[in-house]
Amino acid sequence: GAPLVESGGGAVHSGGSVQLTCVHSIDEYPVRCMSWFRQVPGKEREGVAAIDSDGGAGYHDSVKGRFTITRDDAKDTLFLQMDDLKREDTAMYYCAATVTDYSLRFGMPIPPANQFEYWGQGTQVTVSS
Repeated sequence: GAPLVESGGGAVHSGGSVQLTCVHSIDEYPVRCMSWFRQVPGKEREGVAAIDSDGGAGYHDSVKGRFTITRDDAKDTLFLQMDDLKREDTAMYYCAATVTDYSLRFGMPIPPANQFEYWGQGTQVTVSS
């Protein structure tokens, strides 16, 4: 099956909340850094949030204070809690994972998309006013 499977997307009104879930089945190597990216047609895929193996997290400026990324390694699961959603959050959201141990501490940036070996199929989030 697919190494990463996302769920939880859907349609929501501005100001609402959605939680995305990503379950991975990667067992060749330990998964270290995991992240959420989003993409709208005609634009580059952008990093929304990432979390390292120690739980250190980093966020895109546009979602700081509204989105929270967490992981439950016992369940091979990554979450993205999205609160106070805005229309500009409308996008296809992708879960990504890498066996490289990037640190997100001390304001380190979200690694670029090409640093992640594993990707999910995406889940659509649509925010309407």
